[in-house]
Amino acid sequence: MTPSGSRGQTRPASLSDARVYLSKAKEFLQAAADSLGHGNRVAVAGNAVHAGFAAADAISAARSGAVWKGEHTQAAGHLERAGGADGGRAAAHLRRLLPLENRAEYDPAPVTPAEAREARRADA
Repeated sequence: MTPSGSRGQTRPASLSDARVYLSKAKEFLQAAADSLGHGNRVAVAGNAVHAGFAAADAISAARSGAVWKGEHTQAAGHLERAGGADGGRAAAHLRRLLPLENRAEYDPAPVTPAEAREARRADA
């Protein structure tokens, strides 16, 4: 199920791929939890964002046979379309994580303790 408005923005993915994406999501989520315990707020945010994207790919691959490869800011919309009810719930989590992506990876502004805790919760 590749929505007509997103042709060229997705790529095929199998159930086997979905399992790999789920494994990646779990690993990033564990890294976010470990980082939170060490007070490494940027690592919490970055790992939570990556866990969110991997989880989105797992759901999309399993439900629609395609994952998003376009702009990250549009990934939640694809997840909603491709993932059914699970995709809708996961898209809400992903939307809470997206604002932290640039902060965690490129912006010199620090990630606050509250933002780090919220990033970890948004992905759980």
